[in-house]
This record gives sequence, structure tokens and C-alpha cells, in this order.
Amino acid sequence: MPSESVLLARDGRVGRITLNRPNVLNALDLDMIRGIRDALETWREPPEIHAVVIQSAGERAFCAGGDIRQIRDLVLAGRDEAVETFFATEYALNQAIAEYPKPYVALIDGVCMGGGIGVSVHGRIRVATEAALLAMPETAIGMFPDIGASYFLPRLPGALGVFLALTGTRMRGADAVHAGFATHFVPRAGLASLSAALARDGVGVVAEHTETLPPFSLAPHREAIDRCFGVASVPEIFARLAAEGTDWAREVAATLRSMSPASVLWSFELLRRGAHATLPQALATELALTRRVTHHHDYLEGVRAMVVDKDRRPQWQPARVEDVDPADTAAMFA
Repeated sequence: MPSESVLLARDGRVGRITLNRPNVLNALDLDMIRGIRDALETWREPPEIHAVVIQSAGERAFCAGGDIRQIRDLVLAGRDEAVETFFATEYALNQAIAEYPKPYVALIDGVCMGGGIGVSVHGRIRVATEAALLAMPETAIGMFPDIGASYFLPRLPGALGVFLALTGTRMRGADAVHAGFATHFVPRAGLASLSAALARDGVGVVAEHTETLPPFSLAPHREAIDRCFGVASVPEIFARLAAEGTDWAREVAATLRSMSPASVLWSFELLRRGAHATLPQALATELALTRRVTHHHDYLEGVRAMVVDKDRRPQWQPARVEDVDPADTAAMFA
């Protein structure tokens, strides 16, 4: 049975899941993942449940991702089986959401990153508010875009998915709709009304609550993103950014340089493979990759710097993309 970290309720026509760890930005632990999966199975057959709605407690976050600090602790304690169980269970949930026979509606308000995107993006309807903040920031902690991101990111328009994955660029709710992470834009002030209407009238009401999208903030850079990130290698990305000669390109290059070099390289390779994979294949590749990446120096160091000590000064090994042995990247996928 789910713990108090996941609240379940029958509410009119919908089954409602509320992520309830606001003190840690609703970060997912194993109990929460199992609680969500159990709810989906419980509500799969009853005809009176027309849809499932997932939302969050607190205004700061929908879900900040998986509990990466706990994963790091498990790795350092030598508990590899527990790490395997976490990721296998999380990825099985991502697949279950993608295959769910009833409408699955995510109400995204506040921070939504990593695992939070995993419990939303695979659903049929993803509503984001102006307070939503979405990103796949894994290269900043020495990880890689997982939760099926290697499947859906390469399928975003042009090279946008590669750009978002490698740079960890954050998007507000309207931008997330433009990019394809979300499907509808609803202001925070109207979210409670939409939520109540879903329970009363079903998913057909979503369009009635949607507002016109403001312009995509990345629109001025879309052609440059495709030129620079729609290439065959990471070194070519840096070469294309240098050739652009703009302030934007210099800022993007500096951001890339701040990320784990090893992570940037294996993330790029993962997306290249994911572009030709099914979702189950992509998730299987990601699960295999977790077994190596979570033991890599850069993952342990990245989580330390960003989450544990919060000094935000990770010491990557190697320190530059140019110094990463291509054989080391290839070995991650062996």
C-alpha cells in the first residue's frame, strides 16, 4: 500500500494521485513509485474511473525528480541491488503510463525535472502553468537523460531535444508546450478550477481552460539550435557554436563546458541510439547504463556538489570533453 507520500482518492470521474513530499520537492522514492503503479492497476478496470489525474502537494514543485541523494548513498554503501530495484521499478512505471488505457492527466505546477517528467510526459494530457519549470538537468550531475528521455527527446522538433538534454535548459510552462513536454497551458490561477472540472465532467474540459500560448522564448534561436546540435558528434557541436559567433552561442558553449564532459558524451550517444529505438528498447538501454553510470566518479561527484554539499563546484574527471577517451564512452554501452 502507498505511504503518506502518495495520496490516492476517487474523485468523481477520476482517480486522483497527489505527490505528497513537499519538503523535498516531491522527489520520488521507491515507495512513491510503487504507490503510483499500484493506483494505476487499481483504477485500470473500474468503468466509473474515466481518467487518472496526477498532481502535487505544495506550490514549489510538481516533482523535482528521483531521490538522487538516496541513490548515491546506496551506491556508496555497496547496495547495488537496491539501486537496480529503484531504476527498474521507475522505468516500469514510465512504460505503464505510456501504455495506460485510460486518459492520464498530469497537472504540472512548479519544478518538474528528471523523474517528474517521467511521471508526466508519457501521459496523454500534460497541463503546465506559468509557474511550471521543466528541465532534464542530468548532465549537471554526471548522469544522463533517463525515464525514457532517450526515446522522446530525439522526437522533439529538429535538434531541440539534443539541445535541452545536453545543456539542461529550463523551460517555463508555455515553453514546455512549444517544445512538446506539455500539451496544454493553463495559468496557475485556473488550475484548481480545471482540476474540479476534470472530476465533474471528464477530460473533455481541458481545452476550455487552456489559454493562448505566449511566444516560444527559444524561437529566435531555433535555427541556430538545429545548426549546432543537429550534428554527428559533440566536438562538432562545439565547432558549430564557435562558428556562430553570437553571444547566445558563447553562453551555450560555456554552459556545456560546465557540465560533466563524460556525461555530455554518453548522453549524446544515448540520444543517437534512442532516435531509432522503441520506448521499451530505450528504457532497457537506460537501465543497463545506470549500472555503470551510478558508479562513475562524475555521478558521485556531481550529486555531492549539487545536492549533498551544495558547493556547486564539481571536479569532473576528465575535466574537458577533449580529454575523454572515446573507448570509455563506448564501454558504457558494451
